Amino acid sequence: MSSQNKITALYCRLSKDDLNAGESDSIVHQRAILEKYAEDNCFPNIRVFVDDGYSGVSFDRPGFQEMYKLIEAGKVGIVITKDLSRLGRNYIEVGNYTEFVFPRYGVRYIAINDNYDSLFSDNNELAPFKNLFNEWYARDTSKKIRAVFKAKAERGQRLGTTIPYGYRRDPDSGKECHLLINEETAPVVRMIFSMCASGIGPSNIAKTLHEKKILKPTFYRFQKGRQVRHAHGHR
Repeated sequence: MSSQNKITALYCRLSKDDLNAGESDSIVHQRAILEKYAEDNCFPNIRVFVDDGYSGVSFDRPGFQEMYKLIEAGKVGIVITKDLSRLGRNYIEVGNYTEFVFPRYGVRYIAINDNYDSLFSDNNELAPFKNLFNEWYARDTSKKIRAVFKAKAERGQRLGTTIPYGYRRDPDSGKECHLLINEETAPVVRMIFSMCASGIGPSNIAKTLHEKKILKPTFYRFQKGRQVRHAHGHR
């Protein structure tokens, strides 16, 4: 393929940890920056690849893998990210891609905010250090998250985000999200436990629930949420 026909790949990535950074690292913000940069520099055949909610430590991400298959096929001429950390936060892997993989396939790589452009090697001396700092950041964030979960568990606080079937949120608990027994669904939980304890298997339990026309937890939450929205709408 000629260079004009090759894809200019704009790659955006956002992990759950990056949400704390606010709008500056959002997919929408990244995409706007990349598209403007590509337009200002007249890069051809633009295509956007997105991994929303994926850690930069691993490169096993659907958007990246889709882009990488096109790179291997020789269809990509340029890869652009907002900064090096958007490509990844694994020091060794990022270095492997920027120093070996991309050059092997004739791909020019640009990280806008880090002033990195593989076409101009004089600007890239600090890239290994930035990649190392990005990996340290990922490790430090991971340690902090584990510490938060451990502290919550030691205080007896709930770690999950979804309220288990059979419980409801205490409206007076604030941010702690203390749970109360949901008297509407608790009898179903007790019935399932009793049937299981008496040796009845999952298939027969499911059949009994179906015969009793008991809603699945997902449908139950949807119905209750819809009822709440309707109630608000009639105020």
